[in-house]
Amino acid sequence: MKRIITSALVLFFSFCLTEFVFSEEKATKEECVAKCKEAAQMVKNIGIEAALKKMQDKNGPFVWKDTYIFCIDIEKGWAVAHPIKPGLVHKKLVGIRDIDGKMFFAELIKVAKTKGEGWVSYKWPKVGEKKPLPKLTFVYRVPGENMAICAGIYP
Repeated sequence: MKRIITSALVLFFSFCLTEFVFSEEKATKEECVAKCKEAAQMVKNIGIEAALKKMQDKNGPFVWKDTYIFCIDIEKGWAVAHPIKPGLVHKKLVGIRDIDGKMFFAELIKVAKTKGEGWVSYKWPKVGEKKPLPKLTFVYRVPGENMAICAGIYP
């Protein structure tokens, strides 16, 4: 009897876990653009320091579905806010290469400086995973500032 109950519980939790994994919502390109622009407006409304604090909050409005925003200083070449990997803040990232050797952080900065906004593709692991996957990240320069807000999707 104990073995039947244990088996039933394992089966029940397996179904629950499967439902959770398959029901995970994926962020869209449009959401990435909107969240980046919302964060940039927040910088203007409440100031850089207060905005960075909100961007850094892993439970805040800039972490949603399967993605998040991060903020970079386009002059210093480092992250100034990253809610998922706070250890990246104030680390020189401009030389980081993806698995294919692409210096994607340098490209994010280049797009922010030259175009003001755009998309950059590279390979990066999803949160909690190790294997790099294709990622498409929107970068948006905060008007009048040497910073850019980024958010990406896994197409």
